[in-house]
Amino acid sequence: MSYIFSPMNEESARIILSWRYDESLDFYNPNLSEIEETVQDFLNPENAYYSMFNNCNELIAYCCFGTDARVKGGNYNIEALDVGFGMRPNLTRRGITFRVINAVYDFAQSHFSTTLFRVTVAEFNQQAIRLYEKAGFKQVHKFQRKQDGIYFLVLTLEII
Repeated sequence: MSYIFSPMNEESARIILSWRYDESLDFYNPNLSEIEETVQDFLNPENAYYSMFNNCNELIAYCCFGTDARVKGGNYNIEALDVGFGMRPNLTRRGITFRVINAVYDFAQSHFSTTLFRVTVAEFNQQAIRLYEKAGFKQVHKFQRKQDGIYFLVLTLEII
């Protein structure tokens, strides 16, 4: 299956911000009091947000590239392209996430001049960590975010 990437627009941003994850992943639900600010962050070209559609033109995921994919408190001294990713909640745990992640990295590789990709993942999200490791990512850093005490892992993937 091929996927279509499009720069984020307001309609997609608002749809994404209406997504609600179940209790095990509700950490990723947006703060409702910050919706308008988050829409503007999604639309800011410097944050490089993209909507991802399937062949039926259904919005299935989104991604961003650059500093907006970082989590405050992490060590980002190594030069790499930071990648953030989110998937429509009813599509998680359906066996397609790995293909979607690979599509994001294929897209990134064709649009950005880098060979080193980096993701930052909450440590409790073992499903995502397993998928990234399956894709070839290696853990390079672990840190605790000061504001809430949550641990995050920083993983990198080098493509030569």
